[in-house]
Amino acid sequence: MSTEIAPTVDAAAPASEGCCRRSVLRGAAAVGIAGAGVAVLASCSGSSSAATQKGPVTLGPTSEVPVGGGKLYRSARVVVTQPTAGNYKAFSAVCTHAGCVVDGVSNGVISCPCHGSQFKVGDGSVAQGPAQTALPSIPVAVQNGQLVATIS
Repeated sequence: MSTEIAPTVDAAAPASEGCCRRSVLRGAAAVGIAGAGVAVLASCSGSSSAATQKGPVTLGPTSEVPVGGGKLYRSARVVVTQPTAGNYKAFSAVCTHAGCVVDGVSNGVISCPCHGSQFKVGDGSVAQGPAQTALPSIPVAVQNGQLVATIS
């Protein structure tokens, strides 16, 4: 004759304890994923404390900007190009398509990594969409061998 032993139940513990723990863990995971998503979206937005700096900003030496190319000054959100020797141009580094920061200059164009827009180094005009508007120009001057942009 076999005897079955019934599992013991702790009357003080709620019957749904395992369920609640799983729910809490799932909720915590969802919050973590949502938080990561917000961080990723923020990286493509135009909001940054560095972007709020106004007035003259010293970017760096002119020697950092190659002739026919350019350099991205990410913290100032400015890209400086030198289409011809001694002729410096500065533009907003924020793409006019979706607000992403461009990621560099090569082969005569300023490139945006988000959707592939490209802008001409000479005037910031659109070389390839989806952007339809040129990068806004920013006044830039050379002072004692340093590039100084005036951000408004």
